[in-house]
Formats: sequence, structure tokens, C-alpha cells
Amino acid sequence: MEIANGTTVQEFILLGFRVESQKQFLLFVFFTVLYMLTLAENITIITVVFLDNHLAQLPMYILLSNFSWMEMCYVSTTVPRMLFDLASHHGVISFHECFLQFYFFFSFGCTETFFLSAMALDRYLAICHPLRYPQLMSRNSCYALVGSCWTGGFLGYIIPVILISKLSFCGPNVIDHFMCDLGPILSLACPPLGNISIVCKIFINTLFLINVLFVVLSYGIVIFTLIKSSDKGSRQKSFSTVSMHLLVVTLFYGTVGAMYLIPHGESQAGATKAATLFYTAISPFLNPLIYCLRNDQVREALGKLLRRMSRLLMTKGMV
Repeated sequence: MEIANGTTVQEFILLGFRVESQKQFLLFVFFTVLYMLTLAENITIITVVFLDNHLAQLPMYILLSNFSWMEMCYVSTTVPRMLFDLASHHGVISFHECFLQFYFFFSFGCTETFFLSAMALDRYLAICHPLRYPQLMSRNSCYALVGSCWTGGFLGYIIPVILISKLSFCGPNVIDHFMCDLGPILSLACPPLGNISIVCKIFINTLFLINVLFVVLSYGIVIFTLIKSSDKGSRQKSFSTVSMHLLVVTLFYGTVGAMYLIPHGESQAGATKAATLFYTAISPFLNPLIYCLRNDQVREALGKLLRRMSRLLMTKGMV
């Protein structure tokens, strides 16, 4: 971590969006509202699933509630720091804070890829093997799958982060981004980088492609099974659920793929920030709406919860 004059890099400077103060204020207001709505949406899903005895027993909703919790953590690794820099024009982040953000950001990102695959597996088993589904996806199996997603997400990226943190950083220490991301950090490392950059890219690309192929294969078989189904009512309901899942998968993998699989030059820093914003702030806001917009069971459970709260408030008011 030594600079050419012998001093040590203790901090990085995040340039952020590099816009005038008025636009920074508008960005601050917009992303503050978006962040609060994202938290409210995901908390609502978790609460509805937890308080509804029927949904709490179903593997799809156990996975969905954990996915919502993961989304809240994921968006909280970047957006609060971004809001702080927009409000204070600070932009200075310590070396250790930068790598801590980097680790949690990629860990939650890896966890999300595993959860998307787990949810694809759940739909595959439910639609393609309905008779064996209760045994294949029992509560114990579901919780084991949830634990594997969390564990795999947080253990998977430890070695790459440790390897990158051991690189020498000899200046400059300016990151043209609003967060500590892989590309900008590696661009500041002093040569020679050895095989660390290649190892990280191979890891990301392999993880990405394996999960994408698994999801595509799972939903492909599901769609083929539904097309052959003679039960029109069940087919329409299953198609509705699967289409929502596929939209979430497309939004996430589409932007992540554009970010980490397609090479970007320094002149495309603005496009990189926009893509990063989409899957770190906008996608977590859209996902709860997409999953629950056409989900009758969630809407019904939410209606029950609201009516229960209304009766409780009325009772307290009468007292």
C-alpha cells in the first residue's frame, strides 16, 4: 500500500457523480426516497410472510422473505454511503472501510445469485415434480438451501478480497465512482498485479455463468412443462409466477452481465455508474413490486394484515 514517496495509502477519494450542487441535492432527495421505499417494501414482505401462518410454511415464501432481507442488506452496503457523500461533499473513505464495503457488496451480490438459483430450483421442483415436491422441498430442505445460499455468498468471495487487499497501492488514490468496486480498485493497484486480476475475473465470470445457465435451464424446463400441461387454470397461474421470477432475473443478470462481462474503458465511467446504480439501488426497489404485484397469496395476506391492524387501531381508539 506504499505510494512512490514512501508514504502509505490510508484512504481513497470517491469522486461520486461529479455534478453541480443543485443536481447533487436532487440526487440526494431522489435516492433517499428510493432507499426508504425499498426498505419499506422489503420489510412489508418479510412481515407478511412471518405473520401469515400459511405463507410461512411454503418454501417459495421462505425463500422470498430471505431474499427480501438480503436485498435490504445489499442496498444498505452502498446507498447510505452514497447519500452521505452527496450531502456532505466528503468523498473520502478509509482503506479498510473501502475494502469492507467491497467485501459486503460482493458477498451480498453472490448471495443474490444463489437465491435466484434457489428460487428457480423451487419453481422447477414445484411444477415439474409436483407429487414429490413436498418431500424434495420440505421445510428442513428449504432451510438447508437458505443456509447454503447465505454461507456460499459470504465464503465465496473471501479469498479474492484478501488477495486484492494485499496488493500495493502507490497512487493516485482517486476512485471515479460512488463506491469501492472491483474495476476501479484494481486500476489503482501498482504493477505487477500478478494473476490476481485474472483470478478475480475468472471467479466472477464463472459464478455468473454457472448461475445464469442453471436459472435458464430450470425455467426453460418449467416453461416447456407448462406448455405441455392440459390444465389451463393451473398453467396460467404458474406462468404468471414464473414470468415475474424471470423479469427479476433478467433485470439483475442483464445489468450485472453488462458491468462485469463486457469490457469498459475509462471514457465509459458514466455508463458504469449508471449500470451500478441500477442493480444496487433501483433493482432492489423494483423486485418486491415485481414479485408481489401479481401474486394473489401475498396480496391476500397483506389485506388480512392491514385489516387486522385497522381493527387493532380502532379498538385502541375506542378504549
